[in-house]
Amino acid sequence: MLPANEWWGILGAYGAAVWPAQAVFFLAGLVATAFLFWSRKPIASLLMKLYLAVSFGWISLVFFLTLGKGLAGSVFFGALFMAVAILFAVDLFRRRMDFHLSEVTSQKRLTLGLTTAVFCYPLIGIALGRPIEEMIVPGTFPCPTTALALVLFTTSLPRVDKVLYIFLLFWAIPFAPFIQIPRYGVYEDTIMFGVGIYALVMLVRHWKAKPLAAISRASAAGR
Repeated sequence: MLPANEWWGILGAYGAAVWPAQAVFFLAGLVATAFLFWSRKPIASLLMKLYLAVSFGWISLVFFLTLGKGLAGSVFFGALFMAVAILFAVDLFRRRMDFHLSEVTSQKRLTLGLTTAVFCYPLIGIALGRPIEEMIVPGTFPCPTTALALVLFTTSLPRVDKVLYIFLLFWAIPFAPFIQIPRYGVYEDTIMFGVGIYALVMLVRHWKAKPLAAISRASAAGR
């Protein structure tokens, strides 16, 4: 595993090389998310999935497989995030997932709060005194983009791609508390870890609820 200074050196070189793209991806994500939450039109959910497909494809090809080749496991994670990008692209046609704000006030507020926290990733980096090239930006870095996708997954439950959901939980939950935060001081990833726990709880709740609902319907039909 890389020492912290080398790890941050790779991230800094990546940030310096792609900084115009960082701004484009951040603003595009902000606009797509705002449109999604303020509109109930199906196109809003489709645009969000397109944004996530492009973002995860970028993270795979540019972050892991090109500029971040020195990171541990870069080939494996490049393949993982390419699979995530492809699954999002496939759902543009399958339309299994439909992202939308819940009608339940408490859940709506939690979704908005967590989404806002995700877009605060760069601000936390500034508060921690990091140079601009080391800002961790949604859309071009895996952690905040994963956190954003997981928040949105909870708005589509129980109709989600569970394989895609589990792929992103695999990144969100173990890596933040065991590697990113203690070894490299990426304190922003507390957001991703918190989102991951919330997304896991919501997935388990809906996973259990679906079979129970099916049993209830079958019992009612047999009466």
